Amino acid sequence: MIEDPPILTVKGIDRPPRQLVQALAGAQTGHLVDCMAGRGALSHRIKPLDAKNAVFCGPAVTAFAYPADNLAVFAALAEAEPGDVVVVAHDAFEHTALTGDLLCGMLKNKGIAGLVTDGMVRDVAGIVATGLPVFCAGVTPNSPAKTGPGTVGLPVTLGGVHVASGDIVVSDADGVVIVPQARAAEVVETLKAVRAAETSLEAKVKGGLTLPDWLKEMMASPKVKRV
Repeated sequence: MIEDPPILTVKGIDRPPRQLVQALAGAQTGHLVDCMAGRGALSHRIKPLDAKNAVFCGPAVTAFAYPADNLAVFAALAEAEPGDVVVVAHDAFEHTALTGDLLCGMLKNKGIAGLVTDGMVRDVAGIVATGLPVFCAGVTPNSPAKTGPGTVGLPVTLGGVHVASGDIVVSDADGVVIVPQARAAEVVETLKAVRAAETSLEAKVKGGLTLPDWLKEMMASPKVKRV
């Protein structure tokens, strides 16, 4: 680089209407993925630190933290509002933790709904004790620096998914799904049909269903060649 980058670059957050967030709260991540052509979930490598505390829904406040550094997480703490989900891309760096229990405690104290990162964390017992839901790639005791560079509010990519601040982040024990803000209203409407179809099929399965109708039709059709 010809010049050193700024320590931090911060962009304001364009949050979605509250009613859209509320409409997606409690949705199963699998149902949301079905609303978006089977896409939107972060990589399976990003897992809940505590499977018993893995459910949240809120607008993303994105950050990029340079590998082995977590200044951007502190900056995201400063910019985030109660109900937000802090989403930190860390280049999937594995050799130092991105955060520990004290920073997670501050996020919880500020009313942050959850933390998602492709990096590592430490102080597991302490983080669990804060009550903050955390999704991460793993655990290491190694500690980071706080010197930057980093960004807050700019788009990031983690877990194979592009995330912009203001996108709606929904999680459960299965994983984390990103609903782009521009598609949130569409997903809310589609979710009604997905839930209805799932409820109908679930009732049939509990009633003894062995083969769905579409499978019976396909197996009896010319699409299947028997030899």
